[in-house]
Amino acid sequence: MALEAATAVQEFFTDVGLYLFGVDVNPEEFVNRFFDSLFPLVYNHLINPSVTDSSLEYSECIRMARRDVSPFGNIPKRVMGQMGRSLLPSRTFLQALNLGIEVINTTDHLHFSKECRRALLRMQYCPHCQGLTLSKPCMGYCLNVARGCLAHMVELNPHWHAYIQSLEELSNAMHGTYDVEHVLLNFHLLVNDAVIQAYLNGQKLAEQVNKICGHPVRTPTQSPPCSFDPSKEKHGMKISTRNGEETLANRRK
Repeated sequence: MALEAATAVQEFFTDVGLYLFGVDVNPEEFVNRFFDSLFPLVYNHLINPSVTDSSLEYSECIRMARRDVSPFGNIPKRVMGQMGRSLLPSRTFLQALNLGIEVINTTDHLHFSKECRRALLRMQYCPHCQGLTLSKPCMGYCLNVARGCLAHMVELNPHWHAYIQSLEELSNAMHGTYDVEHVLLNFHLLVNDAVIQAYLNGQKLAEQVNKICGHPVRTPTQSPPCSFDPSKEKHGMKISTRNGEETLANRRK
């Protein structure tokens, strides 16, 4: 099932990325779209593996029936809740960082006045006239020149400090279900629970699908039926152990 689900998984994470970077996509819609795409695979592999139907129309009917029969219980809503809580702060955090980059780039290329350039020149090179190339200006003189040259930027200071404080508060609040890394790294566990729930209610779901979509065409199976033991470990879902310094939370700090 994993290979057939790969496209749906890729589309889901692409939508997550687009949302984080500010594209106008709706988390509720792409979460629903993912579980809609998952249901035909679960149905054909686990609920009714002995019956196959090659028609796209039948698979599409199963996909459309997902929201009526609710094979995954409340898990799609749980995913929506977690995505809503974690994606919006992360999106806001990225937008705030981009704003900070713009401010830094702007203030990094200041155009100094003629008087300021002269003061900087005197401060840096006057001792050279007396051969004192290693002599540095005193702290008071240096600060006075800096204050004079940056006088028109002083008004930015309180706003910049407020910006930094807001960024720190937002970053500190992004933990648990508000931490997008935590949510995405544990997403497969919720998907696994959703698959198990559908599998355990397979007979009831098959009857509901038959009422909505009719009975599929019976054809001989070309491969042994899929066996699924929900009590076993999750297969193919290995998360590599990461150094504590590599977490998104630490990078954010």
